[in-house]
Amino acid sequence: MLICLMLAVQLAQAQTTRKFTLHLTDDGSAQMVCFLPSAPSGKAIVGVPGGGYSFLSNTHEGYLASEWLNGQGIAYFVVNYRLPGGDRSLPMNDVMKAMRTVRDSAAVWAINPHDVGIMGFSAGGHLASVISTLAPFDARPDFTILFYPVISMDERVSHKWSCRNFLGEEGQKDPKLVEQFSTQNAVRRHLTPPALIIMASDDRLVPPVTNGVAYYSAMRNQGNECAMYIYPSGDHGFGFGHWFKYHDQMLTDLGNWLKARQTPKTDAVKVACIGNSITDGHGIDMASQYGYPALLQKKLGDGYWVKNFGVSARTLLQKGDFPYTDEMAWKDALAFQPDVVVIKLGTNDSKPHNWKFGSEFKHDLQQMILALRPDLAKPAKKKGRKAQQAITPRPRIFICTPIPAFKPSWDISETVIQNEIIPIQQEVAREYGLQLIDLHSLFADGAALVQPDGIHPNEKGVQRMAEIVANALLE
Repeated sequence: MLICLMLAVQLAQAQTTRKFTLHLTDDGSAQMVCFLPSAPSGKAIVGVPGGGYSFLSNTHEGYLASEWLNGQGIAYFVVNYRLPGGDRSLPMNDVMKAMRTVRDSAAVWAINPHDVGIMGFSAGGHLASVISTLAPFDARPDFTILFYPVISMDERVSHKWSCRNFLGEEGQKDPKLVEQFSTQNAVRRHLTPPALIIMASDDRLVPPVTNGVAYYSAMRNQGNECAMYIYPSGDHGFGFGHWFKYHDQMLTDLGNWLKARQTPKTDAVKVACIGNSITDGHGIDMASQYGYPALLQKKLGDGYWVKNFGVSARTLLQKGDFPYTDEMAWKDALAFQPDVVVIKLGTNDSKPHNWKFGSEFKHDLQQMILALRPDLAKPAKKKGRKAQQAITPRPRIFICTPIPAFKPSWDISETVIQNEIIPIQQEVAREYGLQLIDLHSLFADGAALVQPDGIHPNEKGVQRMAEIVANALLE
């Protein structure tokens, strides 16, 4: 019995090898309590306790999770954030700084910087969802876990005091703020990280349907990866408490979800797929898993990390109806600091109301390339060129010609694509020494590879695209 007891004590001690506290503000009003495992898996989670934005429930919704998480090899960081009192920037800045600190210290703490998640409870779940949807790319998590989260900032269908404390009395009267920070409205296709939502059906404090279920619905409607577990009972605030009737089942469900996640290697070659609806995956259900960039990931293997930055209806032309470079996806693609960039734009530019600005297509394509590769700018042009956010690496850039428009749906013009857009792409590729992927020729006999609209690849078509792009990258 004594030997068993000693082994049990040693095992418990081995799970958390180091615990310490870091100040997130100069005055120490916000801290991050760090729990590092003895056998790190590389995964890390930033914990955000609840408390209705009026206090911090950082025991069962904070520190209590450290033992189990460290036992799974997961580094854990509980953020004791400043309460907003109507100034939402305080807790937001604290959690964003925690996310950046964990990534910046990844090598020292044996963490994969591409595998840093966030886990929030109740009002902390709202804060975690805000960071997951609205934060800049470098502070956004790689995955999100939400326990019975406040999602809506409409106090009529949510937790009144969380709404008032976060937005303030005046903020609650501003419909735009209420809509913006009701995070089911902020979910973005491909850009919002995969999420797991955990709730009890009999929650009487935060209505599940208008909060957690609403976030799940938004994620699923956008085709993003998302799972949801709703237990029959447990009310609100069970967290990691052992009193929760379904505690063991919840840990099993959470553990299985975490283990099932595909995690990029720390040294993976990062591939950014930039494009319009063909990249985005229009007409492909759950495009985050079945679109061409997702299939490209499977073909390239775990030595690569492929991210989809496609946005439907977007143009390369700055004067087009929906310029791609105005999008959050473009900012994210730059911040991703890719090693490889695949540009698939031009189809929507062929529409008559866009192509009337066609004389600027070459210039706008050049500007996109120079934003990705400033080193390619000629010395005489550097000074006069408008400054843009640039990425540190010098990525390989592939320009894809549009696939044929087999039908003139949405006024897309095959004539303009073939006779005007593709020659410009070929010219720019030669000018900057870039590689051209001629999807147009390789899809010439592919009428059976597109959806009935004659524009977007079907399931076989996205497989063909993934094969073509993979072959070009691997060459």
